[in-house]
Amino acid sequence: MKKIIYILCVLITLNISLIAKSDESEIDHLALATLMIYDAKYDKAKNELSLVDKTKPSYDASKYYTVDGVLNSKTKNHSEAVKSFIKAIEATKIKDFTKPKGSKREKYLFSIASSQEEEKKPELELEAKKIKEEKISKLYMYLSQEYYKLKDYKNTVISLDNAGESGRSKPLLYTLRAECYWKLKEHSSAFSSLNSGIKLFPKDATLQKQKFYYFADLKLYKAAIDSARVYITNVGGGVDEYIALAQMLIAANQTDEAITLLEEIKLKFDKEPKVGVLLAHMYLKKEMKHTTAYLFERSSYYDKKYLKDAVEMHRRSGNNQHALYLNAQNIDKSEKLKQKIAIYIDSLEFRKVIGLKKALNRYGMLDDDNLRYALAYSYYMSGDYINAEVHLKKISDNELFNKATVIRKNIEKCRNNTMECM
Repeated sequence: MKKIIYILCVLITLNISLIAKSDESEIDHLALATLMIYDAKYDKAKNELSLVDKTKPSYDASKYYTVDGVLNSKTKNHSEAVKSFIKAIEATKIKDFTKPKGSKREKYLFSIASSQEEEKKPELELEAKKIKEEKISKLYMYLSQEYYKLKDYKNTVISLDNAGESGRSKPLLYTLRAECYWKLKEHSSAFSSLNSGIKLFPKDATLQKQKFYYFADLKLYKAAIDSARVYITNVGGGVDEYIALAQMLIAANQTDEAITLLEEIKLKFDKEPKVGVLLAHMYLKKEMKHTTAYLFERSSYYDKKYLKDAVEMHRRSGNNQHALYLNAQNIDKSEKLKQKIAIYIDSLEFRKVIGLKKALNRYGMLDDDNLRYALAYSYYMSGDYINAEVHLKKISDNELFNKATVIRKNIEKCRNNTMECM
């Protein structure tokens, strides 16, 4: 907006001064108001505008209402800004740009001078027409901004259209049109605006993404996928953008569509772990544990932080030997021990769990009631009731304490009658 004000300053006066026109004592209040706006002194600017004499021949309604519109916009008085810009447009339409204010027609002594002046007239008129069109176009652009701030989306679009080429010069203007139509529930027009923008700016990511969002919002997921494919083909970009598109489908509980898109993305970014992990979570929702385990394992090749998940999923899938193989690669000793214990318990290899007792003590991991319970349970299943009770008594977690109580009762039964535990 500062740039706009600066341009207005230049348009209003090329030589900024406090002296106006031929009268050395007359103050140019319009020029001063413009400078006050540029310096963010809005109250002073308003005061200067109030002193402008609209009855004088030198009064320029086009400039006056333009400055007034900018002032109202800067002070968030958008309704008044709209009124001022409309008046500025009407004043600009009837303004004569062939004769700059303040200029005097020169007197020529020879007829040839008049002849040259006549020859220049069409050229001047053409230039004046161009200047007028540019000014009106800019005013409509200002007007569209004010309408949008007022949530008058219909007039926002109308103003953009009236701005001519300026209203079609950037991809952002097509996304703005589409957004206005969308808010007006004119979905077909919103897509038409985006399609027009995409034809002119085929490599613009925003237009492509907005189209995808609209399809997803309407729950037209097949169309959303097709749009995403076009986006990927035409726009390119980083993996994070593509993941964001897939996450939109996931948020809408469109698991199958998300999987379809992620599989395609994975072909493009095969070595990107985040894609594999996201896809793994989708397959986990479908209870496809083996596929999930494979995807986590492959992702762990490129980012070791996913190794833990790969081990866990192989364990859940019953691939205990492979889970142990992957677990051996874990450099986090504590995490490695936890997962190894879980694998041994799944495999009913309780004595191997007991064999890890020293390691658990060494790393201070028996402070974790879950691990102490696992060790106690292993002692119990191995028939070592004395050590089982030693560790069960040290458990304080409420839920685990209740489980420990059940085991201790079973131990008591076993002691009273060995046949109970066979």
